[in-house]
Amino acid sequence: MSELEIIEAALFAAGRAVSLEKLTKITGKPKKAVLSAIQILTEAYSSRGSSIEILDLGERYVMQVKPEYSELMREVAPKELSAPKLRTLSMIAYHQPLLQSDLIDMRGSGAYDHIKDLIERGFVESVPCGRSRQLSTTPLFADYFGLKRNDPSAIKEKILELLKSQGEQSEINLWIGKKTIAVTPMYESLMNMCGIREYFVVNAYSPSKEEISHLLEADVVVISAGYADNVRHYCDGEILEMHSTTFEDLIEAIALLAEELPDEVDLKIVENSIKKINDTRERYTSSAVLIEKKVKPATEMVSRIVNDLSLGISADGVLIAPDYGISKSGVKIEKGAQILIPTHRSVEGDLLQRVCVKYDSILEGLKKFENSGS
Repeated sequence: MSELEIIEAALFAAGRAVSLEKLTKITGKPKKAVLSAIQILTEAYSSRGSSIEILDLGERYVMQVKPEYSELMREVAPKELSAPKLRTLSMIAYHQPLLQSDLIDMRGSGAYDHIKDLIERGFVESVPCGRSRQLSTTPLFADYFGLKRNDPSAIKEKILELLKSQGEQSEINLWIGKKTIAVTPMYESLMNMCGIREYFVVNAYSPSKEEISHLLEADVVVISAGYADNVRHYCDGEILEMHSTTFEDLIEAIALLAEELPDEVDLKIVENSIKKINDTRERYTSSAVLIEKKVKPATEMVSRIVNDLSLGISADGVLIAPDYGISKSGVKIEKGAQILIPTHRSVEGDLLQRVCVKYDSILEGLKKFENSGS
């Protein structure tokens, strides 16, 4: 067998992206030879006008049906397990019998849907156990994954054997259930505030092909509030929606990540980040005490900042609006506004800096009004 034939078979059998390192192990050939074979194979599929394509995802390669054929194949294609569901199944298989409550503690609330689907597929059985339920694999699980028998000790032994032979952190993570985290660029600084070191950054709202591949593997996706329905098209993991308008929003976002990802966050860094946010907030509220000018918020977002600063509100106060122009309902928000608050699309920096810019725009604008006697 040539390396070309082996690689083609590996990509076909995997049903998901295969790393260059894995392909060099399978073929026993050097990296250069494998890369050459992949190039030849990719060009061959492209030139023959096939409905199948091979994508290069950055030293990870996947064989798949071209997008224009995917909808036609929906009725006949088997429903493969997504990466998050496979990780949930892996944990059940490795730790069985496993209490559902313990699994949820380890995997998050998103695992409820995974468990339901795995039971419906026949891979997992669930029986009452006190206030929770006990989960374990079925004979169908053993058949599907090529195991001789559905014996917990044999399954665990097989998993350990795989880990030792493959030795890749990604494969180990698959079985021990370590969460894969995806985050949009704006919330990368939130990862730093929580001490989360392992994550990847994606445009979850309009992802590229490579980013879709990452999203499909993610157990947790961190995005701005209000976009969950859009992002759900690209991922099967848990979606955490974050607000980031006020200092309190940042504290709540950090607390949510600490709750959902207890094994990934650094509590000391979390504590220091919250202290820094509170100290910054106190400086702004102290400065706002000196302002007598009353305001009129144009939107709920502005109201939240104004309330945090304890500014006086009046129907004939200084009109404050965000700078995004037209609302979703088609109303020109900033019409007649005397102070404009810069929104995220017009501000750079980490989340704390972005919040500070909003507060600065209000306080500095009001001080100018007071100084001018308006």
